[in-house]
Amino acid sequence: MIRTAILAAAALAAFASSPALADTLVDNVDGITVNEEGEVVRFTGLVFDDDGKVVQILERGERRPKVEYGIDGEGRVMLPGMIDAHVHVMGIGFGALLLDLSDTNSLEEALAKIKAFADENPGRPWILGRGWNQEKWGLGRFPTAEELDSVVADRPVWLSRVDGHASWANSLAMQVAGVTAANSDPSGGRIIRKAGSREPAGVFVDAAEALVNAVVPAPRPEDRDAALIKAQEILLENGITAVADMGTSIEDWQTFRRAGDAGRLNIRIMSYATDADTMDLIAGPGPTPWLYDDKLRMGGIKLYLDGALGSRGATLKKPYEDEPQTTGLPLLTPAQLRNIMSRAAMDNFQVATHAIGDAANSDVLRAIEELSETYQGDRRWRIEHAQIVDPADLAKFGQHGVIASMQPLHQTSDRLMAESRLGPDRLDGAYAWRSVLQVGGKLAFGSDAPVEPADAFAGLAVAISRTDADGQPFGGWMPDETVSREAALKAFTADAAFAGFADGHFGRLVPGERADFILVDRDPMLASPSEIRETRVLQVWVGGKRMR
Repeated sequence: MIRTAILAAAALAAFASSPALADTLVDNVDGITVNEEGEVVRFTGLVFDDDGKVVQILERGERRPKVEYGIDGEGRVMLPGMIDAHVHVMGIGFGALLLDLSDTNSLEEALAKIKAFADENPGRPWILGRGWNQEKWGLGRFPTAEELDSVVADRPVWLSRVDGHASWANSLAMQVAGVTAANSDPSGGRIIRKAGSREPAGVFVDAAEALVNAVVPAPRPEDRDAALIKAQEILLENGITAVADMGTSIEDWQTFRRAGDAGRLNIRIMSYATDADTMDLIAGPGPTPWLYDDKLRMGGIKLYLDGALGSRGATLKKPYEDEPQTTGLPLLTPAQLRNIMSRAAMDNFQVATHAIGDAANSDVLRAIEELSETYQGDRRWRIEHAQIVDPADLAKFGQHGVIASMQPLHQTSDRLMAESRLGPDRLDGAYAWRSVLQVGGKLAFGSDAPVEPADAFAGLAVAISRTDADGQPFGGWMPDETVSREAALKAFTADAAFAGFADGHFGRLVPGERADFILVDRDPMLASPSEIRETRVLQVWVGGKRMR
């Protein structure tokens, strides 16, 4: 009996002195995270457990616990995994696998690239791609079907504009779709026509894209799986460990689920359904639980209230400066917007509304104000882009918990175009990041990839400087709207997680949250904007597992 008691006591003592089951210490790092107040917290070691959750953050000089595994961080900078608050996951993958025109600087360069792609892929029944931008080309107009015909006339060609709000067809694509002069502009869309004629010129804006999309061959499941693999590679290479997928279709969701079931879902995805029916089909009576160890959740719906500035689809309170006969293309009536928002909110789905022009932003802010009387509690209403806001409406971002989900790189890409579209007297409230914070709103930063590159460090550099990759304009464009380094980092990490109801799951390197972190070669709290853009991502860890 005594011998048994001694053995039991010895076993208990051995257990108490042994390291925790499979805990891992990443030591000798220059660690940075942000606390709830938005302050930078520095540390030199991080412990995570076998479940991939942070157990402990260690400061310099603090005693290190006994652990099963140890990793030397070699003095590198450790940051929380970047979170991109607005992407199109499958668009990133397909954009990388199809024809990409985003690097072309003229119509002639684009046509040469289209021809080369078609010649290299003779077996493709359609030539599909994205990324053209007539503003970047300095064209002063939309491209035409005839120009596409000059390089590819034997197969349909269908190319999405860089912002995804217009597409360019050749004559054969329009013929296959049955589009003629007899087609009227659909509600929320516009067929660009030849001068002085009703003949389609080749470009279709917003809802009009559906006329051709209806006959484009759908990707096969294996094509979708390949696109997701590619999208994850691109995101992880850039240190992005979690995203909000804006406009998840049922096909997208099933692709994510196949990857999760097979253990190939390597990033975290906060999904927002492409429409109310899809939301109900996927999630049913309310948001799904987190799946695959916090890798996937359908929590809300993405609505489109207007188009984009580049295609003059963003809805403005006053006519466009460079096209006075239009104020944009509303995609929903005020009644439709409120009905869909209400349908989602009554089942506790989060609503994320695309609004770019000042008229669209004003309408959705009013809708939030009205609906908040009925749907109370923690709603986290999101406005995606919020690019042009009437200064008179800015204060509303501080009410009802509105989140401005904004993309810093849009400011540098759109600067000259915004000046042309709006004129110099209507730029107050444009890309107004600091103003949103000053009135009590919350920012979540992203890229809108593949519209812009999925590059959080370029986004950080723009957020603190309002300058592009060439450092232009000197001193920054409307520099009063820059944000602090701390605020920018928080918007790409903790607040991006908060914006997707993921706070407490991931986004900060604190005990209890997922051990999603990256090691990089420089400190974004100290580096210049140009240096931040050159940040090299050395390692990426998701849930305590190294992904690259």
